[in-house]
Amino acid sequence: MCGIAGYVLLNPTVGGFDPSRRLRAMIGTLRHRGPDDEGVWSDDRCGLAHARLSIIDLSPAGHQPMGTEDARYWVSFNGEIYNFADLRRELESHGRRFRSHSDTEVLIEGYAVWGDGLIDRLRGMFAFAIWDRAERRLLLARDRFGKKPLYWAMVGGALVFGSEIKAILAWPGVDRTPDRAAIDDYLSLQYVPAPRTAFAAVRKLPAAHSMTISTDANGLARVAPARRYWELPRPDAPKRRRSMRQLKGELVERLTEAVKLRLISDVPLGAFLSGGVDSSAIVAMMSRLGANPVKTFSIGFPNPEFDETRYARMVAERYETDHEELIIEPDAARVIPRLVWHYGEPFADPSMVPTYYVSELARQHVTVALNGDGGDEAFMGYGRYETCRRLARLDRLGRPLRRSLAAVIPRLPGIVHRRYGRRLNALADLLAGSDTRASQRYAFTITYFMDYQKRSGYASEMDAFTEGSALDQLDFWFDQAPDLPTGANWADIHTYLPDDLMVKVDVASMAHGLESRSPLLDHVFMEWAAGLPAETKLHGAETKMVFKQAMEPFLPHDVLYRKKMGFGCPVGHWLRHELREMAEDTLLSPTAAGRGIFRPDYVAGLLRDHIGGAQQHDTRLWALLMLELWFRMWVDNGADSAVPRPEMALTQG
Repeated sequence: MCGIAGYVLLNPTVGGFDPSRRLRAMIGTLRHRGPDDEGVWSDDRCGLAHARLSIIDLSPAGHQPMGTEDARYWVSFNGEIYNFADLRRELESHGRRFRSHSDTEVLIEGYAVWGDGLIDRLRGMFAFAIWDRAERRLLLARDRFGKKPLYWAMVGGALVFGSEIKAILAWPGVDRTPDRAAIDDYLSLQYVPAPRTAFAAVRKLPAAHSMTISTDANGLARVAPARRYWELPRPDAPKRRRSMRQLKGELVERLTEAVKLRLISDVPLGAFLSGGVDSSAIVAMMSRLGANPVKTFSIGFPNPEFDETRYARMVAERYETDHEELIIEPDAARVIPRLVWHYGEPFADPSMVPTYYVSELARQHVTVALNGDGGDEAFMGYGRYETCRRLARLDRLGRPLRRSLAAVIPRLPGIVHRRYGRRLNALADLLAGSDTRASQRYAFTITYFMDYQKRSGYASEMDAFTEGSALDQLDFWFDQAPDLPTGANWADIHTYLPDDLMVKVDVASMAHGLESRSPLLDHVFMEWAAGLPAETKLHGAETKMVFKQAMEPFLPHDVLYRKKMGFGCPVGHWLRHELREMAEDTLLSPTAAGRGIFRPDYVAGLLRDHIGGAQQHDTRLWALLMLELWFRMWVDNGADSAVPRPEMALTQG
């Protein structure tokens, strides 16, 4: 697990700079990802940089950028290849020789033998750049579920890339103009979906994609469009029919294998333990495999509505783990500016706060931590899938009645909103925004700002985004599914999972130089899960049915069948108390009003209603707060090729 950066010159006449200095400036922004070593390499067309977090083969032989013995192929690699030992044996049979015990060397030797076909053979998480000096060709690739990030931009006759946006912004001349279409997407979804970023000039390489830059006979480079190299079996494909007993046995066997692969490490290893089903299952499998005592880490809150630590303790006690627990309160002055700095673009998933804290806690004891990410996507674990089943019932009500009911809900007495505010707001959103399109119905379950809310509050500068919907891009995934719940799950796997969950965990963990591994997102395991009938996952009101039943011999009943809480945090409470002053000072400032995103009176109304308890606007206000702080840090304070300091998010007003 590391940070990578680099460039390829698109024209042989481009140059006139010190490659080493330019590369070290880029990789210097990523040293939190790789505190153990740093390296740069370049020739006349390509430069690669690397910040290393040593996990496998801690010796100098694992140093990057790494080249083959003949110096033809060079690589900068971020991630882990869990089947590298098998690939190495196969490559040795082809006559390839190895000088290290690292998975990195398997990449370049594999590319020498298989070319781009190497990607299909990899089982792991990765983002890498491989340069072929003979062909003058660069290959960029990202893993199947987007666990490892990769950003790129065209600037000054060069294509530059890096593990984080800040590495690209360290290259002189990168335009920092915000992308208002991306901001519109963000306000609906809480993240900017690939391939966009919040900067108009910067792009993400999507999950499960690769792209190439190659030169022609005249030395001019051609950038080929990104291509998808892998897909899960579609949800409308025929499913395997077997008994529940068979499925449970297969699930345990396959999950055990996925966990075992991720126990390979030359440094201390542990696990996040939230108290939920998925992380608890991973800890159980680790213990069964003999990783005792497993080091486990939990974060809790004083607010019992968001605290799962007692369930985490049940699992920790059952498996006698070496358990660490931390109860947190928000430290706005310390944490929020750091989050804005590390994420590099607007990101509003509130669970980034506990993820940041649990990563900080874990890094004090281990260098690698396994997590439970992916279980809800693999086995339809989110409550919104059951909600989607119920949405069609609203069709029995006429549109006029739905809109009338939506208008009445905000006028209910304050005491009703204080007790049932979140549910009432959700019902009002559903009634007001109900539509026949699948993506619009799904929007009720996940959207921060519904379309009608944005239209009612947008400033004139955002008028261009009031006709369409940020949800339109989800229709492609819903069209491939036989029903609404399955479509929501399919859309989540391709949007919410790579662009929200994977971003959240990668950034929060790597901010502390901690590698996070996700056994449930092993692509072989996910392919198996995708072949199961939907009714084995979502059965009546029971989510993740086959997974929970398979885990019954290993986990307490109260952990498996309690109400799902999710890895959230009490943002609504914080905005009324600890973060109130910060939110008001930031969002009501002349600086914020001048952005031209929302009208100042609309934002003031959100704050007033939320703080007074009339309505719940916690997610919306959090999204606006993170957006404004991003503007201040990365746009207002972003001088050419200068990377701002975290505290700069709070210095404008």
